[in-house]
Amino acid sequence: MVVVDRSPEAKAALQWALSHSVRSDDTVVLVQTVRPSCKHGERLQRERDPKGFELLHAMKSICRANKPEVQVETAVVEGEERGPAILEEASKQGASLLVMGQKHRSMAWRLIAAWAGNKAGGGDTVDYCVRNAACMAAAVRRKSSRGGGYLITTKRHKDFWLLA
Repeated sequence: MVVVDRSPEAKAALQWALSHSVRSDDTVVLVQTVRPSCKHGERLQRERDPKGFELLHAMKSICRANKPEVQVETAVVEGEERGPAILEEASKQGASLLVMGQKHRSMAWRLIAAWAGNKAGGGDTVDYCVRNAACMAAAVRRKSSRGGGYLITTKRHKDFWLLA
């Protein structure tokens, strides 16, 4: 399962998953999260977001171009908090690997987040999912824009450099 959004980090994570972990008999589930469209106890309905649909279609096209033999499914989940919604969908889909793109956070950003009361020093959605996923979870980011491999973060390894 790969979490997709409009960020370049999500695209890099998908490319890493396709080149390093997806086999020909696998099914890739592309999941996108949206906020609930109705509030105050009304029945929740899926947002009709044409740009979100285009994004999922574009990511699905990347999968088909790189690994045509792999089945690709898409899922849109809604939730106020992205982390729990992603983990619930991963559990529901029976995912064995959850891959997310991770942004590079500056030291100043991490200090401000820690000062604001976040014990993890900047625990965003990706950190939450890596720490709490029932399956293997990997946060992926490119080391640099000119190549240089990937930095992979899991429960046991932080910023493990994979030069490939």
